[in-house]
Amino acid sequence: MQHLLFAVVLSEVVVIMALSFKTPIRKLLIMSLDRAKRGRGPVVIQTISVTVLVVLVASVYSMMNIQKRWIEDGAMNPTDEVIMAKHLLESTLMGGFLFLGLMIDRLHHYMRELRIRRKTMEVIKKEGAGLEGVKAKALDEVKNLKEEIMSLQERQKQLASEIETRSKEIRTEKTSAIALQKQSEGFLIEFNRLLEENQELRDQLHTADSKISRSSSKKNT
Repeated sequence: MQHLLFAVVLSEVVVIMALSFKTPIRKLLIMSLDRAKRGRGPVVIQTISVTVLVVLVASVYSMMNIQKRWIEDGAMNPTDEVIMAKHLLESTLMGGFLFLGLMIDRLHHYMRELRIRRKTMEVIKKEGAGLEGVKAKALDEVKNLKEEIMSLQERQKQLASEIETRSKEIRTEKTSAIALQKQSEGFLIEFNRLLEENQELRDQLHTADSKISRSSSKKNT
């Protein structure tokens, strides 16, 4: 059992060293640990860890009993010394096995989290680059819209100026029309006055003709 524990602890140390440095083996180890944590792997690992822990507790308990006997007897016999050394060595190896196993689990967890974070950062960077492109395109569209708005405002000013000019022309024409209407009314009044005077002159001529005719008639008689 001691040789097995030595081999396992040494293997764990090698795994920790391989995980601590960036080498091609680290990627293979991470993939192997990923597979080991799938399916029934965690159950098997927990079962082995609990079994080793129980054996470790039993070994510590045995060492405590041996130490208690040594205190009661005042001396330790060679057999107890050998058993004590055996239990101490096994306890140390089992404790190292559990501790190094925990270290491997934490290292793998943090490396996986780091890898996920890196992938997330890459995705965020790509999305950021895409957003920058969209932002640049939106800025171009905004710039084009501003230019179009400025062009429409200039056109609006031109139309307002044209409308003002036309309004002035219409007001001028309206004033001229009113003046012409008043002038035509004055002409009409003058025309009517001339007609009346003409009629009066005709009447006077007719009266004068009648008088002349009567005078001529009297002379002839």
